[in-house]
Amino acid sequence: MSRDLARLIGALAGVAAVTFVYTQWLHVTNATIVALSFLVIVLITAAVSRLWVPVTISLVAMGCFNFFFLPPVGTLTIADPENWVALFTFLAVSLVASNLSSAVRARAQEALDRRDEMARLFDLSRDVLLMTDSRDVIAGLPQFIARRFDIESVSVCLPHELEWEIHRAGASLPLDWRELADAFAAIERAGELDEAARGRAGRRTMPREGGVVQIVPLHVGSKAVGVLATAGRSVEEGTLDAIGAVAAIAIERAQLLEERKAADLARQSEELKSALLASLGHDLRTPLTAIRLAASNLQASWLTTGERAEQSAIVLVEVERLTRLFQNIPDMARIDAGAVSTDERWVHPSEIVRAARDLVIQALKGHPVSVDIKGDVLVKVDPRLTAAALSHVLENAAQYSAPGSPIEIGADIAADEMTMTVRDHGPGISVADLPHLFDRFYRGRHARQRAVGTGMGLSIAQGLIAAERGRIRAENCPGGGAQFTMTIAAESRLAVAGLVES
Repeated sequence: MSRDLARLIGALAGVAAVTFVYTQWLHVTNATIVALSFLVIVLITAAVSRLWVPVTISLVAMGCFNFFFLPPVGTLTIADPENWVALFTFLAVSLVASNLSSAVRARAQEALDRRDEMARLFDLSRDVLLMTDSRDVIAGLPQFIARRFDIESVSVCLPHELEWEIHRAGASLPLDWRELADAFAAIERAGELDEAARGRAGRRTMPREGGVVQIVPLHVGSKAVGVLATAGRSVEEGTLDAIGAVAAIAIERAQLLEERKAADLARQSEELKSALLASLGHDLRTPLTAIRLAASNLQASWLTTGERAEQSAIVLVEVERLTRLFQNIPDMARIDAGAVSTDERWVHPSEIVRAARDLVIQALKGHPVSVDIKGDVLVKVDPRLTAAALSHVLENAAQYSAPGSPIEIGADIAADEMTMTVRDHGPGISVADLPHLFDRFYRGRHARQRAVGTGMGLSIAQGLIAAERGRIRAENCPGGGAQFTMTIAAESRLAVAGLVES
């Protein structure tokens, strides 16, 4: 409105200027020249202003034309009938031209608005498609609509058993549950109608202080999925229907994502159960067979004392293997449930290494183990989790390297992190196995041919390290073998004579 007033004032000044120049300076008396000059001002005004501005200028110009240029000059009366024709022709041409110009401007502005609405709809669709979590899609949908279309209040209402589940953006809307239910039910009642008829059947408006609440049913085909309520900026009905269509597709997509996720979880659960049963069935057979044979041999009266000790050692080794196997199952369950708790204490890295070696002492038999710990410092970590994770990595190194090959353990503390490495001198890790090395129950093709195992150890190690805000990675070494690196966030302090210095 302020711009139109400024243009009105400018046009009035133009009419006054033309009148002054023609009467006081150039002394123009030709009515055609004067009319065309005024008409130019009217057309320019019509090209940049709304209709009421050029209409006003047309009337003012007609008055000036009559008063200053049509005889008798200086009066509003007209003596010659031909001048009446000229005057009304000027007025008619001015009004028609103004109307046509305003119509063209309105069409151009409408085209720009349509383009803008299409861009907003595209941005809204992109926002929805970029969301992969079904819960985030529905919760963020009102924010996307409100932000892209500059709407003060947006509510997406979904039917949920006996009540409505409402997701809001902006100011809270006073929603009438009966209106929501009627709009939702209208889609089902209009199931046989075409798309446009279904939209009209469910559309509602509710009066509110300072405006109205626009209610649009959300549906995919004849299936109702919810209700959209907006207030604040007035949105054209066609645009609001398009927003509702995008919102309905987004909700339907979120529901499909949820169903797909549930199906994937069910499938993964079945696969994990099958893999676990297969792994347990395979890895229980060997130790149970060894224990049964050793127990049978121990009953023989002809065994010497040394032979009996050897058979007893076999039983102990296999029992330890079984104990470790069954301990992995609850560890895996706690990691999956996010129930791994931490208990940080100040310890020396050598204590962690010693505890880890004790956990897999039988697996490390026959492998020379060297330990290199840089610096004499204490670190604040959970020694139980760290040692358990390290033991799984050590056990893996012992299983997949030749008997008698060395295993090297390193520890370094720097920049509030403790880094522990385990290097073996085995065949290394194949390129195909590297991306899946820490997957549950994954065992590479060559690994299945060389050693027994369930494929849970490295996955458990990764879960334990993650519980300490750490990470683990594996790589092949240039000189052969593989190296596993565990990095854990940890405070460190100097250790002097068994004491901690501040």
